Amino acid sequence: MKMRATTIVAVKRGDRVAIAGDGQVTLENTIMKHKARKVRRLYEDKVLMGFAGSVADAQTLADKFEAKLKEAHGNLKRAVIEFAKEWRTDRILRRLEAMMIVANPEYLLVISGSGEVIEPDEGVAAIGSGGGFAAAAAKALVKNTDLGPREIVEQAMHIAADICVYTNHEITVDELG
Repeated sequence: MKMRATTIVAVKRGDRVAIAGDGQVTLENTIMKHKARKVRRLYEDKVLMGFAGSVADAQTLADKFEAKLKEAHGNLKRAVIEFAKEWRTDRILRRLEAMMIVANPEYLLVISGSGEVIEPDEGVAAIGSGGGFAAAAAKALVKNTDLGPREIVEQAMHIAADICVYTNHEITVDELG
């Protein structure tokens, strides 16, 4: 069975960052859930995280990342690097199928199971089934409007939901800064 689980988009502008995620979880050709929450706050509400992929795998990785963030006393970049190393080298973790976007007012980072840590150039990141649609919409809005990060991720998610069958309009948005 193939699970298609989400769209996550994040935008950082100045010292503000926002992440949005849709609520749809699809198993094979059936929508199993409409209001899943895939965006959450970590480390004393100072870090945002959005995850895409297998729900159980993403939850396991989110818990592991949160532990690394606590070990690093909230230093996001150090926590991400240590987490990516462990994810890549641990035999069990490396089999988990998920991706994460983590952000605070200073950094916006994408983490993958292959050990990749990417800080996007344009302050826009997106992952998941509708990630390409959401990223394109967010980049256009960043370049052509004065909207804030929250408004941009909301609009980008609605555009992605209009195009991607694995993305819905039940959107969760959170912002820092």
